[in-house]
Amino acid sequence: MHKKILLLGSGELGKELVISLKRLGQTVIAVDSYPDAPAMQVADGFEVIDMLNGDQLDTIVAKHQPDLIVPEIEAIRTERFYDYEKNKIQVVPSAKAANFTMNRKLIRDLASKELGLRTAKYFYATTFEEFDKAVNEIGLPCVVKPLMSSSGKGQSVLRNEADKQTVWEYAINNSRGDIQEVIIEEFISFHTEITLLTVTQKKGATLFCPPIGHRQERGDYQESWQPVAISEKEYNDACDMAKKVTTALTGAGLWGVEFFLTDKGVYFSELSPRPHDTGMVTLAGTQNLSEFELHARAILGLPIPEIKLERAGASAVVLSNKSAEQFTIAGIENALQQTNTDVRVFGKPTTRPYRRMAVALVYDNTDANVNELRKKAMDTAAMIKVD
Repeated sequence: MHKKILLLGSGELGKELVISLKRLGQTVIAVDSYPDAPAMQVADGFEVIDMLNGDQLDTIVAKHQPDLIVPEIEAIRTERFYDYEKNKIQVVPSAKAANFTMNRKLIRDLASKELGLRTAKYFYATTFEEFDKAVNEIGLPCVVKPLMSSSGKGQSVLRNEADKQTVWEYAINNSRGDIQEVIIEEFISFHTEITLLTVTQKKGATLFCPPIGHRQERGDYQESWQPVAISEKEYNDACDMAKKVTTALTGAGLWGVEFFLTDKGVYFSELSPRPHDTGMVTLAGTQNLSEFELHARAILGLPIPEIKLERAGASAVVLSNKSAEQFTIAGIENALQQTNTDVRVFGKPTTRPYRRMAVALVYDNTDANVNELRKKAMDTAAMIKVD
């Protein structure tokens, strides 16, 4: 049971996945666009390439001859994955899933038009004139995102007519890859935003983790908690939608499926075919298996007898406020003086404003007050400074 795995994208999520894969005896080559990325620090080897350059991607695939290719970011020449699959390389979860979920247009049309899932009303635009027309049709406020981006880059809420040009340029200028197009979405008034970590298996049923609540700023996750308050109907509706969309995309692995919980029901939001940043709360031991352990087992075809909640937990990110190549992370000793706390420092070699550099984790019994855990996680994260 030994596989060679090419990990495309080597951030903090990739680092935790490598650790889980190494514990299962696998060989991992970590790939990213810059040296000393977090996952490279724990992998068996690494490559630094432009993953949007198809020739460079082909070169390292030919060089390493992996058994599995595991994408961890969006900005990859994913259309090459179909050829890799034809050459008997397992793409995680599948070439179709990677292509569809790396592009908001493909996944949104699949969810809304083909599968009939409840989503926000939406339009696409490749010019400012199309953008202006779409905004007028949907109304204000509305959400504007590049079709291809990650970690909330280029995403904003348009609230005023006077900001149209600024919001348009922000979305276009922060697009990843060579797709210069945006999606304009109806603003959904929700009381909770959740991630439903969903596990599809090579053999066995689709499994669902206890839902995770999360809060975003600038389109990027700031805190998450597990469990989250959710009705039985909301949970069943979310599971039904998650199963439909992951089945349509095919393949084995863990997926982060995002939903809005509203007074009108559950809305499908987005989907990632890999461990989700909000799922870092599972590093607090909230489940019997973390999201990274689940992903590792699923892609290797190893059994997952059950997923169960073992304790309540919360996570809060530690952000940088400046760009720097030389910096220190201080305050960890203060954070760890608190009971039932933990910290993960990602090991990123440089900083920039709002870049995630670490995460604070707190936990307690399953009947603990989650709001108190959330506050404790935020207070713990505030003790850690990037200077």
